[in-house]
Amino acid sequence: MPEPVLIAGVDEAGRGPLAGAVFAAAVILDPTRSIEGVTDSKKLTAKKRERLELEIQQHAVAWAIGRAEVEEIDEINILQASLLAMSRAVDGLSVAPTHVQVDGNQCPSVRYPVEAIIKGDALIPAIGAASILAKVARDRELMVLDEQYPEYGFARHKGYPTKAHFAALEAHGVSPVHRRSFGPVRRLCAIPA
Repeated sequence: MPEPVLIAGVDEAGRGPLAGAVFAAAVILDPTRSIEGVTDSKKLTAKKRERLELEIQQHAVAWAIGRAEVEEIDEINILQASLLAMSRAVDGLSVAPTHVQVDGNQCPSVRYPVEAIIKGDALIPAIGAASILAKVARDRELMVLDEQYPEYGFARHKGYPTKAHFAALEAHGVSPVHRRSFGPVRRLCAIPA
């Protein structure tokens, strides 16, 4: 009997924010069981993402979360850190995929055949599932950071460059969880480009 084809969908969350780690998830969905409503996480409400997260984790063949820390983002840049988080997610899978499909136009370094699919999170259920897991994990982390650094409002803006976030940075300076390589933060640190 031929080996089953196990496709791991991979996506990241948190490339744009000024603070916090970048997260990625890898998900191998059960080909015999579809999960209703899985799509690009940005098209879903927080409540819907959390409900789907539970369903994905319960019914997937395997899933894993990877991350790259703020220090890594500042050292190697956000694109490379995103690819590193994706590689870590794939490495964390308890079942080896036969093929990896990644959202976007760049492939992480993994030991399986890999292809990048633009808008894959809306087109490929496994990538959509990965986008949901990565987004929920990152949002949860920002809630923790909000407790540690309440003056920045991370629970509201999740580290994204909003007016409120810029105002908090101006008022309180740069925290240890801010990405110093990002322009607005770098300017506040007065670090030369």
